Amino acid sequence: MTRSVRRTRRTRKMLQVTGVSAAALLALSACSSSATSATSATSDSSASSGSSASASPKLSGTVTVFAAASLKESFTALGEEFEKAHPGTKVTFSFGGSDSLAASITGGAPADVFASASPKTMKIVTDAGDATGTPATFVRNQLEIATLPGNPDKVASLKDLTKSGLKVVLCDKTVPCGAAAQKALDASKLKLTPVSYEQDVKAALTKVELKEADAAVVYKTDVKAAGDKVEGVEFPESANAVNDYPIVRLKDAKNTAAAEAFIALVRSAEGQKVLTEAGFLQP
Repeated sequence: MTRSVRRTRRTRKMLQVTGVSAAALLALSACSSSATSATSATSDSSASSGSSASASPKLSGTVTVFAAASLKESFTALGEEFEKAHPGTKVTFSFGGSDSLAASITGGAPADVFASASPKTMKIVTDAGDATGTPATFVRNQLEIATLPGNPDKVASLKDLTKSGLKVVLCDKTVPCGAAAQKALDASKLKLTPVSYEQDVKAALTKVELKEADAAVVYKTDVKAAGDKVEGVEFPESANAVNDYPIVRLKDAKNTAAAEAFIALVRSAEGQKVLTEAGFLQP
């Protein structure tokens, strides 16, 4: 074999080895790049997950809600749901006449949320600069006559409440239910002198429940909540005296995150279901 042939063969072998080495290096490079990309993707995913978690901080602490007396049953149920959904939170309520609650808030009473039975009483708070943002109407409520069980006085209309000897109770005119009742009476051109004016709708209803009055003009929701303790009588004039219920977070709220979350629950499909089942109307 000539030297020339031997040199040619050695050259071919070297080229083959060089080709294999280059291919191996390319494969290693690709694996390294893939691993780096995977690591980077995992890192990005973790960062995104961490960012998402930090964007929804866990709620804790007490949220104080001032709410119209007619919301007592519904809001108490929603408060329990809220505490279950957010362990470590507690919802405390102050129920009463919306005008009294508004006066307490503007007087400095500590609260996070205010739910009123009328825009007029809510305006007391917003005009004083004690609310944050614009109040949102979350439900509406309509009046109904509450009579003694079995309706022994045969009350069938608003006019029947003017019968001589009938003991009727109304909410005070400064309270939303009282203002609505007066609006219905005025529209019907009826004059009614009640045996007493009560400071909130629950107090008016209690007079009938205790048989201290024969009838009271209250909300449908209160008649429903009373069960068989009273009997409800609808009257057409109530359609012209429906109250809107607004809710808002208060400016000096101590627990703003929980306050916003509670308002969101009230306005959610779940919250609306609880409220409509109690007899409230959709906003």
